[in-house]
Amino acid sequence: MADQTSYIHFHRYSIGQEEKDAIISALDSGWITKGPRVAQFESDFCAYTGASHALALNSCTAALHLALLGFEIGPGDEVITTPLTFVATANMIVMAGATPILADIDPHTLNLDLASIEAAITPRTRAILPVHLAGQPCELAPMLELAKSHKLLVIDDAAHAIGASYQQQKIGAWCDASAFSFYATKNITTGEGGMLTSPHAEFIEKVRPLSLHGLSKDAWKRYSSEGFQHYLVEAPGYKYNMTDLQAALGIEQLKKCDRLTARRRQHVHRYREALQDLPLRFQTEIATAESAYHLMSVVLDTERLTISRDQLLHALHQAGIGCGVHFIPLHFHPFYQRHLKLPAEALPQASKIGQQLLSLPLYPDLSEGDIERVIETFSHLLRQHLR
Repeated sequence: MADQTSYIHFHRYSIGQEEKDAIISALDSGWITKGPRVAQFESDFCAYTGASHALALNSCTAALHLALLGFEIGPGDEVITTPLTFVATANMIVMAGATPILADIDPHTLNLDLASIEAAITPRTRAILPVHLAGQPCELAPMLELAKSHKLLVIDDAAHAIGASYQQQKIGAWCDASAFSFYATKNITTGEGGMLTSPHAEFIEKVRPLSLHGLSKDAWKRYSSEGFQHYLVEAPGYKYNMTDLQAALGIEQLKKCDRLTARRRQHVHRYREALQDLPLRFQTEIATAESAYHLMSVVLDTERLTISRDQLLHALHQAGIGCGVHFIPLHFHPFYQRHLKLPAEALPQASKIGQQLLSLPLYPDLSEGDIERVIETFSHLLRQHLR
């Protein structure tokens, strides 16, 4: 295997002097937990996405959980979602006490298939929870119309979609609630972190206390120069809050989001240009949307190859190239096999494509030389193993 100095990592975050200075400033301010910088980040995020209201949290997982709880989705309820997502999407449905119902994906966009969603609706369905896979927005207009006709909520998992747009409006302002991620591998990062947005003011004010033990007053307000204030708890909550240190990073990262996305777009276009004649295909981009280009995923034509997806991953690693899989379908995981009892043939597209997906290195600071090395190595391995 290539030594670590020449290893091309799957992801690296893009942090500049502005972020470092902002963190030092937060440290010097005398307040590092949830405080004024978190409030500023929420305001800036609304301005960027067009969302009416935002709540900064410690993860996208927390945002999904609070969204479900805030809309009082729980035992006896069903939430329709995609099998091609990170487990947190379905886990939070389970943690809320509801049942995840998996609809199949469109084989081209890799996002939820509208006909499959409609077929999955029952009298117990409360919400649709789409995922904008790899940063490619779902076709939201017909989905929202379907939801409206059945009086369902739409809560989108936008973990991959910061900076993406649908019909020239940023993701984050379309649905009843949207959950974003600022994990280390995401397009912008706060190390760990998330954001919940919604057009419903009463909803955000309902879940805001739940993000911090159910307290009626944040600590920075209770201990401010205005004088000590008692807090009251009307409902038990969680420890889901973001800190000012994280928000300081997020404020500066958000300023760069469009520029970082443009660099990702440039890399994706180079990959697609160079790989288009190989035994694989790319996620289809819909005409009404602009992707955030979070992942450079390919769907391998495994029937034309003598090597499996996992063998190819190992070969790329041995050649010094980090790759990923996004994702193992939910119904392949032992817990969901026991919990949902879904055979692979129940979701034929997700079951097949989930074993063909592979994600190549993609991040703004990836050099042109490294991209060309990935292209050359990947192309050589595929051609070497053609049937």
